Amino acid sequence: MAHADRLPVARLMGGIPPTALVLLGIVSVQVGAALAKQLFTVAGAAGTVTLRLVVAAIVLVAIWRPSLRMDRRTLVVVVSYGVVLGAMNLCFYAALERIPLGAAVTIEFLGPLAVAVAGSRRWLDGVWVLLAGAGVVLLTRVQGGLLWTGVLFALAAGACWAGYILLAAKLGSRSNDGKGLALAMVVGSAVALPFGISSAGTAMLDPVVLAAAVAVALMSSVIPYSLELEALRRMPPRVFGILMSMEPAVAAVAGLVLLGEQLKPAQWVAVCCVVIASVGSTRTARPDV
Repeated sequence: MAHADRLPVARLMGGIPPTALVLLGIVSVQVGAALAKQLFTVAGAAGTVTLRLVVAAIVLVAIWRPSLRMDRRTLVVVVSYGVVLGAMNLCFYAALERIPLGAAVTIEFLGPLAVAVAGSRRWLDGVWVLLAGAGVVLLTRVQGGLLWTGVLFALAAGACWAGYILLAAKLGSRSNDGKGLALAMVVGSAVALPFGISSAGTAMLDPVVLAAAVAVALMSSVIPYSLELEALRRMPPRVFGILMSMEPAVAAVAGLVLLGEQLKPAQWVAVCCVVIASVGSTRTARPDV
């Protein structure tokens, strides 16, 4: 990644504290998701996510200029990573189409939490799982609760997120730059493309929609991935995980401010339950988790 370190944007990020980089990345992702949701009436959820992935792939390929010259195992990891990336985004945007942003991210966050406590036999990790589960039950059972299809899509997105984390670790062990990510984004775009075309058709070619899609791709993919990569170079993974645990709360605020999505008091409590469970599982995780 030596050539990237010489880029002006990399030098600029180098002057920002890593904690601020992570928080900026979280805000960027959730603002991008809120912007994307406003495109649903024109391009639909599948069309919007397809445009986002295609634009992000074009940007990342232009930056990294990846090559297909890699060993078979690395190629399998890249393709698997891309498939999971595409599926995760399709499921998440389908959830956004049906339930509030804060609720969708909160339920989806069960994926990373499951990875954090997987295989553990400690009673404390069981407490975090129960707390997160109680939060999701509370979120969905409040009077006038959530559309069950949206909840299922969010759960599917969470399962994909868990796979995404595990595959990202494998990809990181085989590549120390963004070339693998760029190729994986191309694969993810190919996964989403049939759904986007069948859902939105020529609406995806509307200049206004394309311009908005560029903003969504930058806010939801290019900017946060770059910020997180820089932050991970300069902070322990556990600290990074604790900061990322704030994402459901930031999503709920973004949904309220940008989309006018009101969560009931009990649902805010549910969001806090999942955040606390995520922070707790990360802080008490063993070094090898």
